[in-house]
Amino acid sequence: MIHMSYDYALVTGSVVAAVITCYVAISLQELIFSNSNLSRKKTLLFFSGLVLGFAIWVMHFVGMLACHLPEGYKFSPSVTFFSYVIGAAASIFAVWLTTRETLPLSRLVLGSFVMGIGISGMHYTGMAAASFHTIQESISAMAVQEGPGLMLFVIIAITCLILVASFAVAILELRLEDRNLQLLRVNKELESLALQDNLSKLPNRLFLIDYTTSLFSLYKFSNKKIAFIYIDLDRFKAVNDAFGHHIGDELLVKLAQRLHALLEPDQKLIRIGGDEFLMVLEDFKSERIEAVADEILKNIQDGFNVAGKDINVSASLGVVYYPDHGTNLHDLLINADAAMLQSKEQGRNTFSIFNYSLDQQEIARSQSKLINDLYKAVEEQQFVLFYQPKFTADLKICGVEALIRWKHPSLGLLAPNMFIEGAEQTGLIIKMGYWALEQACKQLQLWTAQGRAFAPIAVNLSAVQFEHKQLIDTLANLIKKYNVDPNHLIIEITESTAMHHIDVSIRTFENLRNLGISLAIDDFGTGHSSFLYLKDLPVDELKIDREFIRNLSVGSKDEIILRSIIELAKRLGLVVTAEGVETQQQADILKSLGCQQFQGYLLGMPLPVDRLESTFENV
Repeated sequence: MIHMSYDYALVTGSVVAAVITCYVAISLQELIFSNSNLSRKKTLLFFSGLVLGFAIWVMHFVGMLACHLPEGYKFSPSVTFFSYVIGAAASIFAVWLTTRETLPLSRLVLGSFVMGIGISGMHYTGMAAASFHTIQESISAMAVQEGPGLMLFVIIAITCLILVASFAVAILELRLEDRNLQLLRVNKELESLALQDNLSKLPNRLFLIDYTTSLFSLYKFSNKKIAFIYIDLDRFKAVNDAFGHHIGDELLVKLAQRLHALLEPDQKLIRIGGDEFLMVLEDFKSERIEAVADEILKNIQDGFNVAGKDINVSASLGVVYYPDHGTNLHDLLINADAAMLQSKEQGRNTFSIFNYSLDQQEIARSQSKLINDLYKAVEEQQFVLFYQPKFTADLKICGVEALIRWKHPSLGLLAPNMFIEGAEQTGLIIKMGYWALEQACKQLQLWTAQGRAFAPIAVNLSAVQFEHKQLIDTLANLIKKYNVDPNHLIIEITESTAMHHIDVSIRTFENLRNLGISLAIDDFGTGHSSFLYLKDLPVDELKIDREFIRNLSVGSKDEIILRSIIELAKRLGLVVTAEGVETQQQADILKSLGCQQFQGYLLGMPLPVDRLESTFENV
């Protein structure tokens, strides 16, 4: 029996060497999770695998050297080196597979398998590198080579195949990882572009939404303020008209650069559209606002040289504070815009701080909420038409005017003055107007079938809808759809709307006339050029504004004005209707002046269909 012993110094050395090299390998892997670039990470992975393979290889061969065998032996240098290559390659692949911030079970199992195969391959290859000197050992070796030698060759071959396969998998995954990183970079660039203004390279409105959301959360329970300075260039359109849009764009770029140079680390400049910018100042002391605003105005006034042209501009500023003037971005921007408009009214090239009473705050909040509720109202059609009758001089009904009401879920029935302006601002007035036209046509069809003499029905159109390109086609389709007499339909346009673009108005009136629809000018007398263009407008009816009726008395100036309007209108072949008739005295005076139709609370209030029909059931 052969007894083996070990050199304990070498055994200790093998353990120490393995511990040190493993520590180095683990330290290299730890560096991978630091903020290093991609190429450095790959280098660290490679060297970590080399060191870990060296740790296993050193422990193996120093351990063999520590063994006191009965006879001498030596190692083949080439085979010994090849054994290290196997261990190092397996270690590199295993480290690469398992060095991740999150490690799935599949990667852990695969890494363990590769490492185990590598250790086994290194061990048996290392054993094959040993040769013994005695005849007996040689004979034993020759005897072993006939059996176990073949097995050893198979093990080495399989190990190499697995390592080659692992290498191929590693290369494919590495390419996939590189492609994913490229896609990630592209997505980040696209995200950055989406949050950046293309012209000025400043953050845009989308960035502002995300930025203020986090900012408000941070300052919600703080006593600190955030200042928002709304910057709007004065008469920028004149610059575009005089020099061209390319010069205007370059001016905006230079302006953005100049304003950006004024920013401190806790401040941001955002382009929110056109010639409008917003400066956001975190943790701002209100007593500093005058100095900051003056600095902004001074830098803008200094003038710009664009493409060899000296351009001088000024700006109007509006200032609001969070949370004093609003706790959300929508309210803050509305109030900042209001303050900016106040600066323009004061002569431009100045700044104004938004200020209003508690009552005004409540009104503003209510208006903002109503505008927000309008979207749902239009979608769910929370509206109803009321009808106010019109009367002839002998008090017979000669038609009705359709008036929209909003059946608000919580506030009840709302009059048009509560929501029409908001509807125009949001563009919802288009859908609301077409809804009202269709409901009027439906009702006209029904009354015609019932033989009720409530026709014609007058429907008001806003300025926005009057200029809508689909107006004529929509009306033509509604007339055809409900088979109504177009002469029983009146379109009412306010005087200010009709006079806004007189040439366009005339063409639109003529197109409506061609459909057979009657036309009326509402609120006549409030404009500045009424009589000048009245002769050119192809209208049928003139509705006198109620302001002329309110204080009407015998011998008053209102009576003199009304006499002139009525006589002129009748000479032009127009039917005259007086709005806002509330007293018998007003009705008597208007009748004596020759007014043909009356409308007001004295004779009939706006009523829903059922009450209108029951009140005037004999009609």
